[in-house]
Amino acid sequence: MRHALPLLLGAALLGGCSSAAVDPSGIWINQTAIDEANQEGKLRESLLAYGPNLEWQIDAGAGAASYSNGFEQVEGKLVGQDGNSWRIDFYGDDIHEQLSLDDEELVQNASANLPEQRFVRAANTGTYANAPKGSSFEYALYQTYLGGTWKIIEGTGQGGLVLFHPDGNLEGLPGANRFALCLAGDCAAMSGENDSIWLQLGDQGSPWIFVHDGNRLEILEARNRARIDEMPEYTPGNRTWLLERQ
Repeated sequence: MRHALPLLLGAALLGGCSSAAVDPSGIWINQTAIDEANQEGKLRESLLAYGPNLEWQIDAGAGAASYSNGFEQVEGKLVGQDGNSWRIDFYGDDIHEQLSLDDEELVQNASANLPEQRFVRAANTGTYANAPKGSSFEYALYQTYLGGTWKIIEGTGQGGLVLFHPDGNLEGLPGANRFALCLAGDCAAMSGENDSIWLQLGDQGSPWIFVHDGNRLEILEARNRARIDEMPEYTPGNRTWLLERQ
């Protein structure tokens, strides 16, 4: 028994030194893009600089991974590799991306297709009922970028207070009860270098151009200078509202 005890202790020590496999499962968001947009005000410019991917959803148990870029959801197969790294094989394409963990960050390694991008675990997941994939990034963006209470300094409803809720609900802005920021896709192509927001009341909505400057938010008409048979091309029109964050 005296000889067996040291062997048992040695085995316990070796077992304690071995590291368990890291599970990357969960929702990861591009917090750097959010922080840059909040600091500089320019949303599309920040997403282009630190994107294009905005959110990863990983289920290691199912061997599945998908990302959202604000326009589409791309599904792939998660393949484990040596260390804390994984390869993502995308269905129907001979395209692969590499993911790895660096302390508390998920790193999408630079590739021939995309630059290096970094993600952190989403603080809010399943943020509201029937939330689509990609909504965790939007929730965090809306909470940071448009969070707080805004006062209407100029425009219809002057003096009233406006709340942009992170789930897309809108209070206090006359003629709208829902909003969505343009992140990518057709809306971005239509607005060019301008940032745009969709304002909706019931089933009816329309695009607007906005300028975010610290605690001031200008909402301007989106004027379409394209012909009727062309894709819309929106440019800033008259200022309809000026909001100031309290």
